[in-house]
Amino acid sequence: MKGNMHLGVEESIRECQYNQICTRNTSPMETPHTTKFKRKWQVFPGRNKFYCNGRIMMAKQTGVFYLTMVLILVTSGLFFAFDCPFLASNLTPAIPAIGGVLFFFVMGMLLRASFTDPGVLPRATPEEAADIERQIDAANGPSGPGYRPPPRTREVVINGQTVKLKYCFTCKMFRPPRASHCSLCDNCVERFDHHCPWVGNCVGRRNYRFFYLFILSLSFLTLFIFAFVITHVILRSNRTGFLSALKDSPASVLEVVVCFFSVWSIVGLSGFHTYLISSNQTTNEDIKGSWSSKRGKGNYNPYSYGNFLTNCCAALCGPLPPSLIDRRGFVQPDTPQPAAQTNGTSAFLSNQVQSHMAATNPLLHSQPVILGGGPALQAKTSLGGPCSTLGPSQPSLPSSIPSLSCGGEFMALRDSEIHCHNHLHHQHFISPEETPSPPEVLPSASHLGHHIHPTQLFDPVSQDSLHEDSVRGLVKLSSV
Repeated sequence: MKGNMHLGVEESIRECQYNQICTRNTSPMETPHTTKFKRKWQVFPGRNKFYCNGRIMMAKQTGVFYLTMVLILVTSGLFFAFDCPFLASNLTPAIPAIGGVLFFFVMGMLLRASFTDPGVLPRATPEEAADIERQIDAANGPSGPGYRPPPRTREVVINGQTVKLKYCFTCKMFRPPRASHCSLCDNCVERFDHHCPWVGNCVGRRNYRFFYLFILSLSFLTLFIFAFVITHVILRSNRTGFLSALKDSPASVLEVVVCFFSVWSIVGLSGFHTYLISSNQTTNEDIKGSWSSKRGKGNYNPYSYGNFLTNCCAALCGPLPPSLIDRRGFVQPDTPQPAAQTNGTSAFLSNQVQSHMAATNPLLHSQPVILGGGPALQAKTSLGGPCSTLGPSQPSLPSSIPSLSCGGEFMALRDSEIHCHNHLHHQHFISPEETPSPPEVLPSASHLGHHIHPTQLFDPVSQDSLHEDSVRGLVKLSSV
């Protein structure tokens, strides 16, 4: 008889099984209507141009940069088209090979210096600016009528030398040592050297080595083209005469003119920056005479390593610092976005669970609470572990709520009329009067990590006695 009863119960349990609802929150990328956030370069406060979705950063005025590109491309193209074939056949094929290597190196350094973030410092946020203002007001003391605040400067000591940090009213911060504000780009640039219109960008800490290698290699390329164009004209003049040589290679005249007028400025600029690198100075510091001995006997450059070789290695071979502005990052919204619900059922369940959690205290005093429209539930038994079966008409609880789980055990009921079909029609729970012994002390909510739910009240003595008695039926825990 008992075996038939258990078989019938197992069949009813299989019929009462219900697939659990997935409670995993969908990510913002999975939602059909996602908010498109702007990237930081689209709202960048400085006067800069960005290309390739923020990967390329240049100054706003780029006309002179295009002129530089045209001069290099046209002069080199004419040299490779009109001079190199004659020089390769009459002298050596190494001439066009060396010229090609120099040309590609020059173009690579030019583009790297032009498209790289020079070391722009991010502007202070409103909170940071307000904090700096409070610090300045506290340092200056109370102000009265006619009071003129002192200049906003701070002093730091670097290698025994006192360096003043100036306050930038545009970026709302004290600029770091060697930083300066570029008026053309409207940015504070770390280790600011100068704004170069020929490369279309500021020259700072992150692109100074590329700028120096560009002008140095351009000097070699200009001298190389100028020398071998003259060699070409001289060799042709020895064979056919000077006028015939110019008629046979008219592009050589244009190349000689361009190289002659540009080589002096390019070579002079390369020599000047070689001096700056060897002494570890910037153009801005040299023009202002920041470390000149005229300012005082104890004035010296605190950034110099003592010898020109170490200074050159530090400038050209040192680690390249990362960009500080994160121009391709997304702009965070001012207000937090609400978490997306998986579906309406999960939202309804969470609301119902929160509403029934408030009924925990009455349950501790054996007060009935109505769950989901069913009969009163008394503080009697508890089921632990994940729920394996629920009624078809009742959705399963989220797995993230352990206080509402059951371990596959079922309440033993005195009423023999209760049974489970595809839907639960009747539910009856044991009253406190029928309990053989009082329940044990319940664990505190701090140990459980969750609010105590009615289904967590467990009495092992009464549970054993119920199992030993004649079991008349099993029913599945009614859920919300």
